[in-house]
Amino acid sequence: MNILIRDVSLLTPREGCGVEYFERCDIGMHDDRISFIKIKDDAGQETRESAELGQFDRQYNMDFIIDGRNKLAIPGLVNAHTHSAMTILRNYADDLPLKEWLFDKILPIENLLSDEDIYWGAKLAIAEMIMSGTTCFADMYMFMDMVAQAVAESGIKANLCRNPLKNPGNTVPVEHLGDTRYFEFYWKWNGQANGRIKVFVEVHSTYLYDERSLREASELARNFSTGIHIHLLETRDEIMQSYEQYGKNPVDVCLETGIFTVPVIAAHCVHLSDSDIEKIARCNVAVAHNPTSNLKLASGIARINDIMKKGINVCLGTDGTASNNNLNMFEEMHIASLIHKGASMDPLAVNAEAVFRMATTNGSKALGFDEAGILGKGKKADIVLLDKTGLHLRPFNNPLSALAYSYQASDVETVIVDGQILMQNREIKTIDVERTVYEVEKTAKKIGANYGN
Repeated sequence: MNILIRDVSLLTPREGCGVEYFERCDIGMHDDRISFIKIKDDAGQETRESAELGQFDRQYNMDFIIDGRNKLAIPGLVNAHTHSAMTILRNYADDLPLKEWLFDKILPIENLLSDEDIYWGAKLAIAEMIMSGTTCFADMYMFMDMVAQAVAESGIKANLCRNPLKNPGNTVPVEHLGDTRYFEFYWKWNGQANGRIKVFVEVHSTYLYDERSLREASELARNFSTGIHIHLLETRDEIMQSYEQYGKNPVDVCLETGIFTVPVIAAHCVHLSDSDIEKIARCNVAVAHNPTSNLKLASGIARINDIMKKGINVCLGTDGTASNNNLNMFEEMHIASLIHKGASMDPLAVNAEAVFRMATTNGSKALGFDEAGILGKGKKADIVLLDKTGLHLRPFNNPLSALAYSYQASDVETVIVDGQILMQNREIKTIDVERTVYEVEKTAKKIGANYGN
């Protein structure tokens, strides 16, 4: 299908560094890719080509035209760490420290969830993400076949991981790698949905397993030429527990067990030492920064300034809705841009461009979708159109500042993934939202997560 977005403003990161903004342009799509971007003057005439964006192809015939006036086109946002089906547990267990929240509240009620519950919980999460401009996410949870099914049906992109280790959530040492369902999941879903699904290995954390299990998980990832998604140094307690369990800190455990020999999405990384930062930089580990969840659970504030200075790929995640309590990447960008300024007393820390790149190009790279994250000729057509007319945006002096500090999720009007329109004029095309909400509410009531029970 050929789609044209006509007379739209465009804001995109450049390759490497910097951003590019055009007040008026036409964006053409052919199938799943951007075929051209024509830059125009105020009179609507073509003015010049952008070497990076590509040349206008006058011969293209368009099947569908979107009026882009008073809209801003940006690359789709990437949520680099979440637990999508936790939508079922939204607003269920709050104002608690992480250990009590996880072991006393979340894990017991998760044992009551079925595969169908996970399917509808993931569907609700995907609908929420689409409506707030997210086109790709990294997920770690249970019954991941059902999450993959929801991803395939909805049109969004996802990096999905599955746990191959026995006894997750249990500190009892694992005898050996014994869950063949990972192999089945990988072969069934990796590269499926026209390449919209990628499969990683889940290693929840170093503290839930023993050294042999971690070595086997890293070997599995190497054998499948894939990566690992792991929680790393989310709390200070994790350091103490790691020394008791392994005699070393979690980063050194990852190094010695081979976890860092494959691509890694390391969620949180709140309590990295200087030495830890040097080590993950050498191993090209991607850090998924989750500022809202870390603040809400009082886990701390990650040293993102220091981490970025070492050239580490920092992306953004919301975490699950049981600890955030939403999947709003605009809110995540805003909070990420503010807390590091306040914590460092440096107004230049984590600037607007940095959070824009974290939420787009950096996330795409970490999740393995290298052809997305930038709007340019030949790139994947993952495009979000934002309304420019809101009173909270006027005057529209600096579009990059507006994106980081003013825009809201409710300003998202249209979402396109691989050239398919998933939402237009805030109407989702690929999910029955009413049915989805009904099913999730029913599950919440059934398991007692609903406050009325």
